[in-house]
Amino acid sequence: MSQPRHDPAAPTVGWDLGGVHVKAALVAGGRVREAVQAPCKLWRGIPALDETLSSLPDWARSEASHAVTMTGELTDCFRDRADGVAQLAAWAAANLKGSARIYAGRSGFVAPEAAERQAADIASSNWHATAALVGRHVGSALLVDIGSTTSDLIPIVDGRPAASGYSDAERLETGELVYSGVVRTALPALATHAPWRGRRTALMAEAFATTADIHRLLGDLPEGADQQHSADLKGKSIAESETRLARIIGRDHGEGSPAQWRALAAWFAEAQLRPLHDAAATLLSRADLPEDAPLVVCGAGAFVAERLSRRLGRRCLAFTDVIADGLTDRDADWVSTCGPAVAVALIA
Repeated sequence: MSQPRHDPAAPTVGWDLGGVHVKAALVAGGRVREAVQAPCKLWRGIPALDETLSSLPDWARSEASHAVTMTGELTDCFRDRADGVAQLAAWAAANLKGSARIYAGRSGFVAPEAAERQAADIASSNWHATAALVGRHVGSALLVDIGSTTSDLIPIVDGRPAASGYSDAERLETGELVYSGVVRTALPALATHAPWRGRRTALMAEAFATTADIHRLLGDLPEGADQQHSADLKGKSIAESETRLARIIGRDHGEGSPAQWRALAAWFAEAQLRPLHDAAATLLSRADLPEDAPLVVCGAGAFVAERLSRRLGRRCLAFTDVIADGLTDRDADWVSTCGPAVAVALIA
């Protein structure tokens, strides 16, 4: 299949169209100039993308060569993934000024009109873009991209993505996709019980609190990472996060001290880390990954991935350090959080 043409002289905007966030990255002269993430209520339908696009910086709405990856096709406003891929690709072609190409992972880039026919390659292949870019700089590694909702653990062998699975379903089976993130994951997804005042208490199986609350209480949540509403539609102060955490164990805020709520948050953070550790240890035991293969970490939850590397005794490389030659500012805002958008722009 012929590949869509790309004008190397034109600015490139990389896109990661998700069901909760849209990420965009501007690349010009082979270097990342800016990156941004904005909330998107895609579950309400495709028009939500128009609202999000209008809130983005001018460069996102300007003439450019656009490279698009996506995860939003699994949002429940679509009939199925193929329908979602087709509608998202059509939206990109109609609303992004300039040319648009859709990233099909193992099949490269395709024109928007070909997207539905290659939906299986396109759907949720944003991890492949990040891994492909990292592979250009690091021959062997385990990419650990921990986002607001999910975690991708992707082996890189001989400079190429070497995941055993490809689809979400396959990667859930192989441990290369762990459905746990640092903002949106409901705490009962991490455990059924928690310690409280010398007892092992059952949890209330309700979405009373999320991982954003525990990481906020621990002081680890990056500024701006939590862009959606809280579980109770209230504020995001420490006290309000403590209140939501208390409800998970059937308590009121006044029944615990700040130190006790922080200790409980730390326990949940550990509960989140354990399955990530198990998945990473399994993948690192592969015969084709050398014993000194580092972890390359990125995403809003890079701080969790760094903790994971210490636990595994593996060298840790920040995504932004790996691609430093392609950055105008090594500390550029959102570059790590927007890894797939950055990646798809740089490899376009």
